[in-house]
Amino acid sequence: MGDRKYAIIGTGALGGFYGAKLQKAGLDVHFLLKSDYEHVNQRGLIIESKDGDFTLPQVNAYNNADKMPQCDVVIVALKTTQNYLLPKLLPPVIKNNGVVLVLQNGLDIELEISQIVSNVNIIGGLCFLCSNKVGQGHIRHVDYGQIVLGEYSHNYESAGITNRMQQIANDFQNAGIAIELTEDLLLARWQKLVWNIPYNGLSVVLNARTDELMADPYTRQLVEQLMYEVAAGAKSTGRIIADSFIQKMLDYTVKMKPYRTSMKIDYDEQRPLEVEAIIGNSLRKAQTADVFLPQINCLYNQLKFLDARNKC
Repeated sequence: MGDRKYAIIGTGALGGFYGAKLQKAGLDVHFLLKSDYEHVNQRGLIIESKDGDFTLPQVNAYNNADKMPQCDVVIVALKTTQNYLLPKLLPPVIKNNGVVLVLQNGLDIELEISQIVSNVNIIGGLCFLCSNKVGQGHIRHVDYGQIVLGEYSHNYESAGITNRMQQIANDFQNAGIAIELTEDLLLARWQKLVWNIPYNGLSVVLNARTDELMADPYTRQLVEQLMYEVAAGAKSTGRIIADSFIQKMLDYTVKMKPYRTSMKIDYDEQRPLEVEAIIGNSLRKAQTADVFLPQINCLYNQLKFLDARNKC
């Protein structure tokens, strides 16, 4: 399809970072913004990154999806708590038979998108990225950055590695973003939840960073128990997560820089938490297979309470 035109829906710490890297590599990128629109429209984007700082003095900025051109690839980089906006934002921006690339946390997100736009291909992307927005149009990339891509097919049947995935992967790799391709998006989503459910959830409930959760024997045990429950959830959908993978996630987190999870940052900033996408959907998915996950259920109820109280 020659040069692909990209749209970024949600130009925050994640969408702004990846979109800026794609534009810097010479791709045609169009950014949808909300509060930062005026600033970015006049001054562009500033990226501070461990891989090298750069500035894009001019970007294609929009504050209204209806004004955007139709694009080949539309990257959804909103928080899932804003997905109720997608029926308005997606249809005007996506070309017929284009690709919606979903860079969001949680489970069943692709399924929800397939119900909004029908004439498209959907690819799920799992981002391992530490970046924050530090000012208007100003993003600081601290660590990691790689993405795992998987094609969505009906009921998350394994879709293999498609040509479309390969083309998008090439664009990202040319922009200096490490990409891994997976044949099984559902397995990749469950694997990410092995990390996301315990650390995001407990960081909020216990007001702790990852290093604090790993240093204390009681919370470390709790993290591990939650990870095994995520594996039980995965198994209820026919996906197997090995014990060695759980061990790898524990070891990886011990070595990680002390980290305040995305859910903890949202909580501290009094933003709505992604409880449903990350935890609620996982519980419901397991429940349809008559599998109950008591520890995750406990975490879910605690987070729903804290999220509601935090909004007051």
